[in-house]
Amino acid sequence: MINSPAELEQLRQEILAKRNSDKARISICAGASCLATGARKVIDAFNAEIEKEGLTTDVNIKGTGCPGFCERGPIVVIDPEQICYLQVTPQDVPEIVSETIKKKKVLDRLLYSDAATNENAIREADIPFYKHQERNIIGNNIKIDPKCIDDYLALGGYSALTKALFQMTSEQVVEEVKKSGLRGRGGGGFPTGIKWDAARKAPGNTKYVIVNADEGDPGAFMDRAVLEGNPHSILEGLIIGAYAIGSHEGYMYVRQEYPLALENVGVAIKQAQEYGFLGRNILGSNFDFDIKVHRGAGAFVCGEETALLLSLEGKPGEPRSRPPYPATSGLWGKPTNINNVETWANVPLIINNGADWFNQFGTARSKGTKIFSLVGKIKNTGLVEVPMGTTLRDIIYKIGDGIPGGKKFKAIQTGGPAGGCIPEEHLDIAVDFDELIKVGAIMGSGGMIVMDEDTCMVDVARYFLNFLTQESCGKCSPCREGVKQMHRILTNITEGRGKEGDIELLEELAMSTRSASLCALGRSAPNPVLSTIRYFRHEYETHIKEKRCPSYTCQGLVSYYIDPAKCDACRICARECSSQAIIGGKNLIHIVDQSKCNSCGTCFEVCPTRFGAVIRISGESVPAAIPDEMRIVVRPKHVPKRAQQKESAI
Repeated sequence: MINSPAELEQLRQEILAKRNSDKARISICAGASCLATGARKVIDAFNAEIEKEGLTTDVNIKGTGCPGFCERGPIVVIDPEQICYLQVTPQDVPEIVSETIKKKKVLDRLLYSDAATNENAIREADIPFYKHQERNIIGNNIKIDPKCIDDYLALGGYSALTKALFQMTSEQVVEEVKKSGLRGRGGGGFPTGIKWDAARKAPGNTKYVIVNADEGDPGAFMDRAVLEGNPHSILEGLIIGAYAIGSHEGYMYVRQEYPLALENVGVAIKQAQEYGFLGRNILGSNFDFDIKVHRGAGAFVCGEETALLLSLEGKPGEPRSRPPYPATSGLWGKPTNINNVETWANVPLIINNGADWFNQFGTARSKGTKIFSLVGKIKNTGLVEVPMGTTLRDIIYKIGDGIPGGKKFKAIQTGGPAGGCIPEEHLDIAVDFDELIKVGAIMGSGGMIVMDEDTCMVDVARYFLNFLTQESCGKCSPCREGVKQMHRILTNITEGRGKEGDIELLEELAMSTRSASLCALGRSAPNPVLSTIRYFRHEYETHIKEKRCPSYTCQGLVSYYIDPAKCDACRICARECSSQAIIGGKNLIHIVDQSKCNSCGTCFEVCPTRFGAVIRISGESVPAAIPDEMRIVVRPKHVPKRAQQKESAI
């Protein structure tokens, strides 16, 4: 138990003294993404190999948090040389130990290789994915074992808490956060300092602080990575926030689908209690604070703060009207301050370094850095942390390395399921809270999904409206009925049942839903519809008027046929067809039974490119090369032999 700032600094120096800076350190990403690609086996292999070579006293091995480059995991960083190896397998471990650890030799085959320059990047900081970022929040993930509080203390952990408790009044803490310009990273972008000030000034002795870790956007995992990789940074920010508003009890609302995050947060809370950062008389300051973890049941709407509060109270997670705002009447009617994971993690940085330091990053109205999950049709997927104001083009091409397969960029969807789709003409826009709104999108919690030329924008809108239809709590009719009706119309369009007037009806429903819904889910739900109509109206018109999907995505508008002149009867498509719609055997030209085909496109994808026998059509006429007998809709009694089929085709 640490009872004073002096004792904390003494402990920190003792931890640092035991750590030989020249000692080899092997850090292996143990975030959820790398674990899914075999990181646990890599960690086990390193432990076994180091023991086998008798190097246990000379090498330190640790599983760490996610450093962000998920596309190339499992990731291994070897210090003090800062060598970064990508896509490491257990089979690579003996060579890494024998060559890199023992002989200090770099293995080129495991390094990042720049396709443009054909040069290898040895250090993590030299990899283009990293060098164009400003990783204030997630930069320490690869240095910290999330289950070891000493790792966090060695990097200066809890020094911001000490500064707040012993060198600043609660009012000064709030003013510093105000001055920093920090805005909520959960999607709303409300100024954090103003929210804190309202809670601090609210009457009453019982107040609450809450971490909103109910990250539910498809493709988003920013909060999860911070929870898993550096949970103490969130705890430290939360304790500072509690001190600032006069709270002595807090909650961390984490979705149940994050088992590793829940595990690491639980360990961190226990360690913080043992060290004296939680509980009574923290560090001898006479300030008391403790925290409980609440497991959310996975309802997307509970990311909205009033719905989250009701869920914490054991009631159905439904938004309520505001005012009153949670800052004055929140959990059990008491003043409550709610911020998301990333917002809390910024607080120690602001207190330690000052508001002026924080202000050097970002734009005039959006300060600091922001973490985004970059996924979709992009070469380098993963977590990206950049200063506010970085352009979409830089994120996609400098950090993400562009679109794979030589495809063309089509759009990027920002802001989660209720965000908007931004076309290429707006790629030079600065990414901040205000600029994204101007082009019909939102920042949201930070999800970014990149789409290429093969993406159907009508189907994208349908996909997100399907998600929102299921996640709407149903409390208010504009959201409950409006989103459902928009989804019904979009489904009809993608299945070939679209009709004149559907686009105008979608726009009318979208505007009604936006203006009349109770909470942010309903008010922002029309964004996928309005943004895709705004920039890709021609695709809607093509679906409706020509019954054609230009991207060959909408299964109801796509058919597949096999050109008998090109079919080699290799049987690959028949083996892979999940609906058993392909007729044909050895030496028999294959035919697609249209009555069974579900238009999944598997046959088109697996047909060897040297043949190109599978033809897909959408709205067009069946190619003349396909004879009438090859367009069957029922299985025939006999399929002519290959030679006979080819002769008839000729």
